[in-house]
Amino acid sequence: MAFSDEIKQKALDLGFDACGICRATESGEEERYMQWLQDHWQGGMGYMERNIDKRLDPRLLVEGARSIISVALNYYPPVKLPGKVPQFAYYAYGKDYHEVVREKLRCLFEWIRERVPDVTGRYFSDSAPVLERFWAARAGLGFIGKNTLLIIPGKGSYFFLGELIIDIELDYDEPVTENCGDCTRCLRSCPTNAIEEPYRLNATRCISYQTIENKGEIAPEIVPNLRNNVYGCDICQKVCPWNRDAMSHNIPEFMPSDAFLKLDLEQIMEMDEDRWNHIFRQSAVKRAKLSGLKRNASAISKSRRK
Repeated sequence: MAFSDEIKQKALDLGFDACGICRATESGEEERYMQWLQDHWQGGMGYMERNIDKRLDPRLLVEGARSIISVALNYYPPVKLPGKVPQFAYYAYGKDYHEVVREKLRCLFEWIRERVPDVTGRYFSDSAPVLERFWAARAGLGFIGKNTLLIIPGKGSYFFLGELIIDIELDYDEPVTENCGDCTRCLRSCPTNAIEEPYRLNATRCISYQTIENKGEIAPEIVPNLRNNVYGCDICQKVCPWNRDAMSHNIPEFMPSDAFLKLDLEQIMEMDEDRWNHIFRQSAVKRAKLSGLKRNASAISKSRRK
């Protein structure tokens, strides 16, 4: 078995659901990315405006980089929140994914290092200026859908992504040929029209941005359209035909706690720091902070009264 195939098999053995490899090179995405910034669709995410050179060329992140190993880890939950309670994005049901994905990538890197002792590399999972979906598509994991998410044919889009950038030459995978075709369900289903055109997302109108990244008040025009989403939003994924056959994960770290599954709007609005830490101490939800989650719950409560 070729070493590249051994790497991909090891990734699967570590629990990843997909793995592909592409050459580390300049992305060619500068015009598209700069237009997105010029449209101010990044909102208050100032970090998207920094390290643009590294974001566009991963070789600046790892000296001598030659290969990008892209991985995907399923987070589609086997148990879901009841429809009447405040909804959290599926990815936030369990333990913070950054830690889980990075630990698996660390194990993969150590495995490679045992076989190539002088290899140099770095691994990331939503933790560095990397065009994750772009490189995952280039590595043949899937294609970028009209909702701007990576879609893995036959598996869907409920996946965390990660990258291991190393300085050795490997065999590279071909991009997939599948695509969204004529489907526009995600565009038509988004309650805030955040997907202003295929493959282009105005983050300032996205419920996920407004309930997580936005540190101020939720935009007034967004509040009536929150649709019970207190942290993040999965609407454009739930309506996607590619997710019809999504398989549930079996990762213990991503399983929701009983306390999480029993949360209602009143509990969130009255939550104190002790309760917050008990439920969300190891969760990605901590990014919004308790004040942000309460703000979101209050906005939902106001929208219900209108």
